[in-house]
Amino acid sequence: MDIFKFIINNNDYLEDFITRSTYHSNAIEGSTLTYAETYAILYNDNSFKIEGKEPREIYEAINHKKALELVFKNLQNNEEFDERFIKNLNETINKDIKDTEGYRTVQVFIQGSEHIPPEPEKVPNLMMYYIYNYNHDEQDIFTKIAKYHIDFERIHPFEDGNGRTGRLLINYELLKNDLPPAVIAKEDRVKYFELLRNNEVNGLAEWIKELSAREEERMKKFGYKNN
Repeated sequence: MDIFKFIINNNDYLEDFITRSTYHSNAIEGSTLTYAETYAILYNDNSFKIEGKEPREIYEAINHKKALELVFKNLQNNEEFDERFIKNLNETINKDIKDTEGYRTVQVFIQGSEHIPPEPEKVPNLMMYYIYNYNHDEQDIFTKIAKYHIDFERIHPFEDGNGRTGRLLINYELLKNDLPPAVIAKEDRVKYFELLRNNEVNGLAEWIKELSAREEERMKKFGYKNN
C-alpha cells in the first residue's frame, strides 16, 4: 500500500489532504467555515481568529478529522470492513452534535431527492446484506465504489451524517486498493447530488476515477513518486 504509506508518512500532504477533505465534505452539507478556518481548527493555528461560527460547525470539522483517522487506523491494522466500523465512523462524525448510536430508529428524508429511504426497521437487514455484498463484490473497483456509495446513500442508515460517512468510505476503498483518494469539491455539489439522485453508477465511477487521478498529480507536488 505505497499510496497509503506515503500519505501517513508525509506530514505536509497529510495536513493538506485532511484539511481539504474535511472542508469540502462539510461544505457540501452546508458548513460555512472557510478553508483557512477549517485548517486553524484542525491544526490549532492560534494566529487565526474564528468568530461568528456555530459550535456545530467547529465540532463537524474536528469530528471529520477524527473519523478520517479511524479510516487510517482500520487500514493500518488491516481490520475488517464491517458494520461496527461503519457505525463507529458515523458516531465519530456526530459526536457532541447529535450523539446517536447505531442505525436510525426514525424515518428520514433526503432534501432535494424524490427517493424516500427505507423504513428504519428495514435498515439492519439492508446493511447486513450491504456489507456482505460489498465484501464479496469483485467488479471493477471504481464501479464498485460508485455502486456502493449510491446504495449507501439510498439506504441512509443513520439519522445524520450519511453523506460524510459515505464519502469517507469512498476513500477507504480507494486507499485499500492502493489508489489515490478523491476529494469531491463543494463547487461540484450539484453534479455530485445529480449523480446520486439519478442513480448514475457509471457516471459516478468515471468521475471518482478522474478525481483520484487528479489527486495523484497533487501528491506528486508533495514528493510522491509512482513506481
